[in-house]
Amino acid sequence: MKIRIQGNSVRYRLTRSEVALLKKDGHYKQQTAFNGKDFIYAVAAKENITGLQAEFKGDTITLYLPKKESLTWPDIDRVGYENKMVLNDGQILNLLLEKDFVCLDERVEDQSDNYPNPKATTEK
Repeated sequence: MKIRIQGNSVRYRLTRSEVALLKKDGHYKQQTAFNGKDFIYAVAAKENITGLQAEFKGDTITLYLPKKESLTWPDIDRVGYENKMVLNDGQILNLLLEKDFVCLDERVEDQSDNYPNPKATTEK
């Protein structure tokens, strides 16, 4: 899972196996260690919501996806989900949850579990 934070925008990208685990277990998380303290980022299925929501509690950012969507997402072509969440102080937090595609340029990272990039062309 990759997370990108820029201003009031949070974007998660999940590989095929991570999307499958979200469906199976109802949640998925990763963490980054910082000298005895961990930064945790998670995605979880949640009942009784209609769009993405987020929570920052302790050292964890959790992005919530409606439970129904978490069960169908692995099996459909939908790339992702987006929502603008109004915060208590009136600010807007932009949320985006996407399937992670294979990059079109050369990367050193392992992309074997990423979704095929729909913009990739095959040479004939």
